[in-house]
Amino acid sequence: MIKSLEIKDYALIDHINVEFGKGLNIITGETGAGKSILIDAMSLLLGERASTEVVRKGAQKSFVEGIFDVELNKKVKSLLEENEIEFQPELIIRREISLKGSNRCFVNDSPVSLNIIKELGDLLVDLHGQHEHQSLLRTETHIEFLDEFANNHKLLEDYKSVYKELNCKQNELRELKSKEESLKEKKEIYGFQIKEIDNINPLPDEDELINNELNILENSEKLLELTDDVYNKLYDGEPSVIDLLGETKHKLNQLANIDKSFLESEGECDSALAVVKELANSLRSYKSRIDVDPKEIENKRERLGSLNLLKKKYGGSIAKIIEHREKIGNEFELADNFSAAINNLIKEINSLRKSAGEEAEKLSASRKKYAVKVESEVKKVLAQLGIPDAIFKVNIEQNESDKNDNHSAIVKNKNYICTETGIDEVEFYISTNAGEDVKPLTKVASGGEVSRIMLSLKTILAKSDKLPLLIFDEIDTGVSGRIAQKVGAALKDLASFHQIISITHLPQIAGMANNHFAVEKKQVDNRAVSSIKKLSDNERINEVAKLISGEELSKASIESAKQLILNK
Repeated sequence: MIKSLEIKDYALIDHINVEFGKGLNIITGETGAGKSILIDAMSLLLGERASTEVVRKGAQKSFVEGIFDVELNKKVKSLLEENEIEFQPELIIRREISLKGSNRCFVNDSPVSLNIIKELGDLLVDLHGQHEHQSLLRTETHIEFLDEFANNHKLLEDYKSVYKELNCKQNELRELKSKEESLKEKKEIYGFQIKEIDNINPLPDEDELINNELNILENSEKLLELTDDVYNKLYDGEPSVIDLLGETKHKLNQLANIDKSFLESEGECDSALAVVKELANSLRSYKSRIDVDPKEIENKRERLGSLNLLKKKYGGSIAKIIEHREKIGNEFELADNFSAAINNLIKEINSLRKSAGEEAEKLSASRKKYAVKVESEVKKVLAQLGIPDAIFKVNIEQNESDKNDNHSAIVKNKNYICTETGIDEVEFYISTNAGEDVKPLTKVASGGEVSRIMLSLKTILAKSDKLPLLIFDEIDTGVSGRIAQKVGAALKDLASFHQIISITHLPQIAGMANNHFAVEKKQVDNRAVSSIKKLSDNERINEVAKLISGEELSKASIESAKQLILNK
């Protein structure tokens, strides 16, 4: 449950800090006073995206913080541990929206991503927006309600995983078939290019290697001249470095016989002689390998020219040539083997269609099982809400498709049209009067009935999900005064299992509150400011009386208010 909500510099709100209690928390106030602003601020704590437009004029940032009691919430604890956030009995969620465009999120004072805030919100609160009941008039939402009640999340994930893979393979098949004609046209060009590249057969980095070799071959005369000159100076010349070092060593030896300190110098001279001999041998060996072969030079120049021509045509480098050859090779092979490739892909698709069918069948079985429970539970709640003769029907249908339709799922050798939610089409049917046949909800329910049906669904969903907090923003839309008492009683009953925050304009519902808050808008320094106050017992009576008769209170409206509150 939520313990407190603090909002600062948000829209018309300067600064409020409201503490909610257990049970049914009712919020009332005149139209435009700022009731919905509270819900919008709460939505931020549940992961809704924020806009800088909400920052109050004159402020630099908006601030919204909620403190939740999560001591017994194992799912919240698990989520926090997964994200390495310290778990505490009180969970503090804070959002900051700056005019600079930054949007900061915190959980227990640790910075987190918006996704984590949203995941936490899904575990803590079910927020039913002001006009959300209208979603019941869209048939596609009915399957969502049923899956939520049946807790089909895992089954749906398993099915969607196969369905996604099936879609990918179907897209591959489409692309393959569309590519077939264009590849046939390109096959001749690809064949020529493959032959041209294969005839030369470039090797990785071959151009660099040939350039290095040519650089040596083209300078072989210079290399021979230089190595011969150096070799002569070191070994064959008169006098050579070897001769001079030998003479030097002899004299150092004579010096060492007189003064032992020259022994080290004599040793260094020996080392120098060894180095020069090794260098001379290396130069002699290198000279012997120099072979000025004009034909070899020409061959390498021709090879380099062929490689450069390929580089110019196919990407600028040998790596690009090899990459292009591999690509067109695959395309050429594909053009030759289209039938085999298509057949293999169709086999994969048919296997996935069977897998999709198996998962969809499990999903259907669960939906059919829980549809009976939904029908029964909704009927009970509708009776409590003033529609005693209601019949609520969850209609589940599957549509067969052509056996050659690759986009269908296969269930027990039959082909069914499938979508991302399975093979089922789910639609709610209802009859609100005795003796009438059930008809599609989208065509027969009035506004007030739709609100009560939504409340019924929310009631049974909440009981199955055990969500700690339910928020209703004017769930009483379209409900007449005669039925309002029963709607209030239903909310009150639901509040014995969950904490509820409900915005209402009906006195019969407001009278049911365990905690009553009033929102009002005042002019402060020529600016509109919204505030919220928890009402005392006497203030509650006056507030409910205002909902009955308007601003001008009468004895009758006050007495009526007392009766509504006392008889809750």
